[in-house]
Amino acid sequence: MLRLYVSWCLLFWLFGSVRAQSVLRQADHEFDNLAYAQAVELYEQVLNRTILSEEAQRPILKKLAFSYRQLHDSRNAERVYEKLIRGLKEPTTDFLPCYLYYAQALAGNGKYRDAQEIYRLYDRYRPEDPRGKHFSNLYSDLSVLTRDAGNYRIEFLGINTNRAEFSPTYYRDGLVFVTNRRQGNALKRVFQWDHTAFLDLYYLPEPPVLKDPVASLSGEAATRRKTAGRTPRRLGEDENTGPTANDSPTVGFRPDLSGPLPESSGTDIGPTRRFSPALNTKYHEGPAAFTKDGSWVFFTRNNYFRGRYGVSAEGVNKLKIYSAENRRGAWLNLQELPFNSDAYSTGHPALSPNDRLLYFASDRPGGFGGTDLYVSRLVDGKWTDPVNLGSSINSVGNELFPFVDDRGNLYFSSDGHPGLGGLDLFYAQLTEGTGVRSVRNLGEPFNSSQDDFGMLTDGGRIHGFFCSNRSQGGNDDDIYRFQRVSPLYPCRELTVRVVDAESGKPLVNARVEVEQKEVPDQKNTRQTDKEGNVRLCLDPESDFRFDTFLEGYQPGRVRFSTKGLSDDLPLLLEIPMHVPLKKKARIQGRILSQTGRLPLDSVRVVIRSECDSTVLETFTGADGTYAFFVDPGCHYFVEAFRDCMGTAGAGVRAGSDTAADVTMFTEGDILRIENIHYDLNRWMIRADAAAELDKLAALMKRYPTMKIELRSHTDSRAPAGYNQVLSERRAGSAAAYLRKKGISAGRVTAKGYGESNPLNSCRDGVPCSEAAHQYNRRTEIKILRVD
Repeated sequence: MLRLYVSWCLLFWLFGSVRAQSVLRQADHEFDNLAYAQAVELYEQVLNRTILSEEAQRPILKKLAFSYRQLHDSRNAERVYEKLIRGLKEPTTDFLPCYLYYAQALAGNGKYRDAQEIYRLYDRYRPEDPRGKHFSNLYSDLSVLTRDAGNYRIEFLGINTNRAEFSPTYYRDGLVFVTNRRQGNALKRVFQWDHTAFLDLYYLPEPPVLKDPVASLSGEAATRRKTAGRTPRRLGEDENTGPTANDSPTVGFRPDLSGPLPESSGTDIGPTRRFSPALNTKYHEGPAAFTKDGSWVFFTRNNYFRGRYGVSAEGVNKLKIYSAENRRGAWLNLQELPFNSDAYSTGHPALSPNDRLLYFASDRPGGFGGTDLYVSRLVDGKWTDPVNLGSSINSVGNELFPFVDDRGNLYFSSDGHPGLGGLDLFYAQLTEGTGVRSVRNLGEPFNSSQDDFGMLTDGGRIHGFFCSNRSQGGNDDDIYRFQRVSPLYPCRELTVRVVDAESGKPLVNARVEVEQKEVPDQKNTRQTDKEGNVRLCLDPESDFRFDTFLEGYQPGRVRFSTKGLSDDLPLLLEIPMHVPLKKKARIQGRILSQTGRLPLDSVRVVIRSECDSTVLETFTGADGTYAFFVDPGCHYFVEAFRDCMGTAGAGVRAGSDTAADVTMFTEGDILRIENIHYDLNRWMIRADAAAELDKLAALMKRYPTMKIELRSHTDSRAPAGYNQVLSERRAGSAAAYLRKKGISAGRVTAKGYGESNPLNSCRDGVPCSEAAHQYNRRTEIKILRVD
């Protein structure tokens, strides 16, 4: 009997083990096909019904935790990551991302102290990722993100359902938003990622509907709970390498072609309706952006166009941006934008106030992290190649959901910049649509421990909408309305006092011109009272320029910012004005970009006298101009300062009216430095070249983090192979000279281009003078990095 019992137990164990292996293979299959909701159920079965060693459990726990993460179930993700990490004494490379994901799950659940400890561990194991250090530092003091919490009233909108609603945008007299709600009892294709319906564009035609009863965060919405799962919106994350934007439904998905097709149109749901059958398909649509006149729409859709369903080499259906034109109420001329690709995702379009710049998110190669923000310009009716907005905006994480307000300020969401958890909303001031002045986390009440995104607001951030899956609304994405309510916060009280620089006495009737950076070409002109004062109320979180004028005095200029002020106390700004000395000379000019020679605004210009070491400074205006009144006859050196740009400056002798333009360079610019030439068939540094390389060495010492590429060229005489070797030797010779001058080898890349890039027509077989050939024997400098 005992033998029979033991045999029966062994057979039962073998049967259970075989069945567990079968379930595990099925779970892995669902995981590989991005069906995370099904994978979760199967992995939980394997773990709960099978006795496994810790080592055997780890890969299962890793995939289970990542599946919960992809479903935005932070509570279960925290539970599984905690169990996984507790069993890791010293993590291997494959498990290092789990520390990051565990910290993010803890923060998503509001456990900031616990998250801080895990971020510190992650920083110890992976110090090259700045998130570990930056997030742990933030969580030591969150007050910087909570100080504005009482300045806004937040309302949960009545149009929200137990499905996802997010990313509203203005269209004519209403709102277009994204949702996966079902229409009545109609069957709709189910998205295998989390068993929810696909996303469509919906329309709310009359914004007054938003004034219907809504639940404040302290009322009905606080107890409201939903049964639907979160709708995935991220551009994707890879479990082994961190955010990569490869696997998420908004970036792409593996198709499940079973099940009924969706209805092409249907009945209204409350005050809203499906936006357009011509734009909505059986797959994901949204978010969208419209031109100001409503004649064009740009919208996100899965790679599905004219009945063709496209996938990447890995079999993943990515996202693309499409455009359509409104003709007599019908959306026609549907097109793909030229920078789409089957290989990566492009989505979340947003337009600048003049409709000439298109911002979007993409996981295209060459970015800083998972998904980055890019911008394309409309030139002659065509969209240019996208430009990455740079490291000030983009991080090693994901940047998504851009929006540009009527002043040209950029809002976006990120999980890579330090925040309260999940996606946080950030605000960036831009210059000329692409340059970044500053980036700021909006803090509470816009941000929470969950995902916050989809901002829509005016230039002063007085009122608008944003989206969140915070617990007050439920487990899915919802649209919230906000209104600024603080009586002090809408403006900052400032007294400008204009005084004589020598005596300190107030100057009466001085003209003060106030220009706000976010509203260019709109000046507010005031005059000082008997106490030399002008009292103003300024927009918060803005930059200003004050110009003062009074007969008998030199014009004055001062910059002022209301950003980052921690209290609401009145402010005082004193502007001294100087009496000009007799016989002053004028030095004026423009600050220009190296490429295109475009004028640069808001550049700090400094001039130094070689006579007495006097230093003066000013800022350029919108036309890039500057001017100084200086002592005649002296030599002066003019420099310019701007973030991520550099300059060699300009030396000038002051006459009665002297012009001195200064060129600034940035990453990617190619500088032609004169006189770095070479003798025929030689690569030695001549005396004239040494003098120019000395100047380059001095420039690189002025910018100690600058990196360059030395690009050497030959003329067309001699075989191409010979010229290639010769050019490489010339580049190496110039690099060696810089090393002798104290420039480290890691800052200089030497590369030869042979005869491939002549500056004139002197190619093979073309007769040219020696001077023309000499013009092509040169070394150029390409800027790889400059701070």
